[in-house]
Amino acid sequence: MMQEAIKSFPAQMAFVPEIEHKEKLGAYEWYVVLGMGGSHLGADMLAGWQIQLPLAVHSDYGLPYVAEAQKTKTLVIASSYSGNTEETIDGFEEAGQQGIPRAAISAGGRLRYLARSAGVPYIQLPDTGVQPRSATGFSMHAMAALMRQDAASAALHAVGAWLAEHMDAFEQQGIALAKQARGRVPVIYASLRNRAVAYNWKIKLNETGKVPAFYNCVPELNHNEMTGFDVVEATRPLSDRMFFVFLEDGDDHPKNQKRMAVTAGLYRDRGLSVASVCAPGMAPFEKMFALTLIADWFAYYTSQHYGTEAEQVPMVEEFKKKIA
Repeated sequence: MMQEAIKSFPAQMAFVPEIEHKEKLGAYEWYVVLGMGGSHLGADMLAGWQIQLPLAVHSDYGLPYVAEAQKTKTLVIASSYSGNTEETIDGFEEAGQQGIPRAAISAGGRLRYLARSAGVPYIQLPDTGVQPRSATGFSMHAMAALMRQDAASAALHAVGAWLAEHMDAFEQQGIALAKQARGRVPVIYASLRNRAVAYNWKIKLNETGKVPAFYNCVPELNHNEMTGFDVVEATRPLSDRMFFVFLEDGDDHPKNQKRMAVTAGLYRDRGLSVASVCAPGMAPFEKMFALTLIADWFAYYTSQHYGTEAEQVPMVEEFKKKIA
């Protein structure tokens, strides 16, 4: 199933969202997206695509602070693929209590019921049976529609055929990375503008691969994290278990490109395991989704190597039962 979810991902780019109660959408100066796990990846990636987008992602109970004068100018978008994420529902209900305009995105669940009962703008995602982390295309289309980001919608529609054409190449890169990473903990590095992509790699490796994985961004990591890998003999057993993946993007700030190259060189000089992945494609969404699909295949073949189940997340379900 996970293999099919990855292979069919480009088809998500053809999704055309239908907004229920569209007439209630106003003009807003600020957007707050409520979402946990894979359900906020779409918002993260939209923010990376358009850094001027007035968007904040809230992954917690409740809401971030919204000044009284800004409440009518803010749209709170609750995003939960299942429609049953308690943190997201909590924030959605609080927005209603505070009189802040709200909208919702889900494939069903309680969030759909609450949104329809309140008569607020709502987009139902296709329930294709994939995990939330595999539904980023659907999610991005829905968020772009609610934020009236027509350029984003057009760019998403344009990228699907290109992704499908290059799927085999993405899979081969993922296979190669999975082989290199055997017995090691992946650590993903990217520029801050590609933070959402690096985070995507981390959660795919956690949820699909069932392995520890971490991420960080330049230039911040050059001021702290990298010194943790200035290896001496006593700390080498710790650092030797890491596998560093540098996500390179020719559109990054030139100084950040240099930082990535120099950091990778310093790590190699210290005998650490390093791989560099250059973002394929030309357009921003080509690069974002190409890297995302490479991560999908990396995580899938990591799962195959360790004999873990690639799709379900039983520990999350066990946790939910224990806190219920």
